[in-house]
Amino acid sequence: MSRLSVRKTYKLYIGGAFPRSESGRSYPVTSAKGEFLANASRASRKDARDAVVAARKAFPGWSGATAYNRGQILYRVAEMLEGRRAQFAEELGGGKRAALEQVDAAVDRLVWYAGWSDKITSVHGAANPVAGPYFNLSSPEPSGVVAVVAPDDPLLGLVSVVAPVIVTGNTSVVVASEPSPLAAITLAEVLATSDLPGGVVNILTGQRAELAPWLAAHMDVNGLDLTGVEDDDLALRCEQEAAENLKRVLRPAREDWTGDPGIGRMTRFLETKTVWHPIGI
Repeated sequence: MSRLSVRKTYKLYIGGAFPRSESGRSYPVTSAKGEFLANASRASRKDARDAVVAARKAFPGWSGATAYNRGQILYRVAEMLEGRRAQFAEELGGGKRAALEQVDAAVDRLVWYAGWSDKITSVHGAANPVAGPYFNLSSPEPSGVVAVVAPDDPLLGLVSVVAPVIVTGNTSVVVASEPSPLAAITLAEVLATSDLPGGVVNILTGQRAELAPWLAAHMDVNGLDLTGVEDDDLALRCEQEAAENLKRVLRPAREDWTGDPGIGRMTRFLETKTVWHPIGI
């Protein structure tokens, strides 16, 4: 007797759990050829608020962890992603060779950022020369909760915008690619089994036009990455909403995700704390 396969249910990822959207809505996801793949949850503004609450709750513990520990956890994410290489390649679709290369690039990108966890302070901080009997030290600190609108590159692009935010101690609320959200939820399963505390990364699927302005206006969001917003009118609206509480906003030009990522995405959502200390006391 033949059996029916168990179809995967794609949910949201909030606070380390996988809830359905509180609205009960979903939308169909199709392949590049127009074939139906699955129904993805369509997150509501209430889901976005819940994700911000989870990210804020996780921030003290994550930002207070040692840089070495954060690097270990990102490396663990890379290990788990490597172990599910074939599954991710199948979900990405297209040519098998190209899909495997993208998974490998995402793994390498995670390892690269993991290596920066305990080095970015030395590179971005400084001992400042001052005219007086003082030590003057500047050191970077995470901004807080960062909302990220992910690009349509479903895996490498997603990893390339999330990893630099969390490796420096921020927590995040991520709006996944609207046309290609499935890999993001599968990546959430990797995060959930990689010692990453719940709430550090929260992933929403749905419409950017509905979620991005709401996150931009949220008073408990400290940074906004608009990489995935290609509509100029929507990007302008998000920037205007973000100005209400002086968020740090990143709106980059179109990027080549296979190139050298540099450290700009890590430093964008860091604050600099400068300490003065008398010499000889």
